Amino acid sequence: MDTREWILFTREFSKYPPFHMPAVLIVEDEPAIADTLIYALETENFTVTHVTTAQEGLDHFDSHAPDFAVLDIGLPDFTGFDLCRKIRDFSQVPILFLTARDSEIDQVLGLELGADDYVTKPFSPRTVVARIRAIMRRGKSAPQAPSTLLHHDADTMSITCCGRSLDLTAHEYKLLAILLGQPGRVFTREQLLEQAWDDPGSAMDRTIDAHIKSLRAKLRTHSEDAAETIQTRRGLGYTLVL
Repeated sequence: MDTREWILFTREFSKYPPFHMPAVLIVEDEPAIADTLIYALETENFTVTHVTTAQEGLDHFDSHAPDFAVLDIGLPDFTGFDLCRKIRDFSQVPILFLTARDSEIDQVLGLELGADDYVTKPFSPRTVVARIRAIMRRGKSAPQAPSTLLHHDADTMSITCCGRSLDLTAHEYKLLAILLGQPGRVFTREQLLEQAWDDPGSAMDRTIDAHIKSLRAKLRTHSEDAAETIQTRRGLGYTLVL
C-alpha cells in the first residue's frame, strides 16, 4: 500500500466510531480462578480489571465505571454480599456472583441483593462469558422510551413523567433539565452547581445530593423505572440513563 492509498484508507476508517470493549471488574481472591476468567473474557474482547478484596472493588468505582462486575462471595475483608449491597447504593451496573457457595439460600440472597445472575464453582469459562453477554444484551434491549418515561418541554419549562407533570422546585427543574439534555454524560457536582445555581458559591456539594434525592423521590411516585434513570457515579457525580 503506497502513501496515497494509506491516507485514503485512514480517512475512510476514521469515519467509523471506535470499537467499544466492555469493561469487566472481577473481584476474586483466588488467582487461578481469576486468571481463567480473565483469559476467557479478554479472548472475547472484554477489558478486565482484577482486584482481590471487596474494598479494592469498591474503590475501583471511584475513578471508573465498569460495564459489568463479577463478584466472589468469600473475600478476605468483607463478603461479596456486602459489596453488592454497597454497589447498589450508587450503581445499577450488572452483577454476577461467581462462588463456591451453592446453597439455595445463598443464591436467593444474592439475587435479592440486586445481582443479575449467580454461578457456582466449578464453572465453565465459556458459559460465564455467555451469561455476561446475555445479561448485557438484555440490558441494552430493555424497553427505554424517553418520550413516555420523561419528557422535557423547554417552551413551558415543564417536565412530565409517564405523561404526568412533575411538581418541581426551580432548582429541581434545572437539574433534571440539565441531565435530560445530555443522557449518559456524567456531571460532577461542581458542574451541576455552576449550571443550575445563579450563585454557585452559595451552595455546597451536599446541596446537589439533597436535590437529587428529592428528585428521585418525586419520580418514584410516578414510576420506579423513572427514579432509576438518575444514577450516581461514585466519586464522580450523576448521570441520567435512558
